[in-house]
Amino acid sequence: MGWAEVFNETNMVSFILLFFRFAALFIAVPIFSHKNIPMNIKASIAFFFTIVFYASMPELQIDINMPNILLAILSELVFGLAIGVVLLLAYNVITFAGGMISFMMGFSMASAIDPQSGVSMPIISQFLSLMALMVLLELDLHHWMLMFIDNSLSSIPLGGFLMTEDLFNYIIFASSKMFLVGLMIAFPIIALSWLADVIFGMLMKTMPQFNLLVIGFPIKIMVAFGVLIATFTATMLILKTEMLEAFNALEMFF
Repeated sequence: MGWAEVFNETNMVSFILLFFRFAALFIAVPIFSHKNIPMNIKASIAFFFTIVFYASMPELQIDINMPNILLAILSELVFGLAIGVVLLLAYNVITFAGGMISFMMGFSMASAIDPQSGVSMPIISQFLSLMALMVLLELDLHHWMLMFIDNSLSSIPLGGFLMTEDLFNYIIFASSKMFLVGLMIAFPIIALSWLADVIFGMLMKTMPQFNLLVIGFPIKIMVAFGVLIATFTATMLILKTEMLEAFNALEMFF
């Protein structure tokens, strides 16, 4: 096979569309989209995977012209972003719960830049987010996503992805579930913090010399940390369950 046949118009468009499918993966999917990974490294890895998976790619099924190519590139970007939204909604139950826990502990102002998302978030959310990232690596989510992309090549032709009503409905359902599961994770600390507030209020009525700022808040923080440590394993198991459910939901893409 000559170079002219290898670098013909069809092969070049196929390669570009496959590259955008992997590039979209590095834009939105947890682990791959980590802000500490430079963009040139992400692009290089996407280019490498494009070369590796190019041999298993089926024939291009679109007419080669500029409008079709642009629509196909947009379709590939939407495909990757849709995958990222589904997985991020499951992942963000941790950061949402961490925000509520930080508020109840009085750590709302103690914020730091989250290396995963690149935005400022409460310190408890950042801690839980980093631990959740370790859970995703333990689950081999990065390997699963590569296998998913490999399977998608035979089921979803390049440039042929379309958002469906079932996918829209699932995203709406997952969004509401994120708040519910996040509240469930944070509820033990919220409940004990409210109980501590009631007890401190009673103490201040019976003992006016009781200084809530000096004594009450440190006790409240210690109790919250104790509950956080006690429920940490259960929290990570909940995250694991949510991520597995979200990954299984990716079957609706086919």
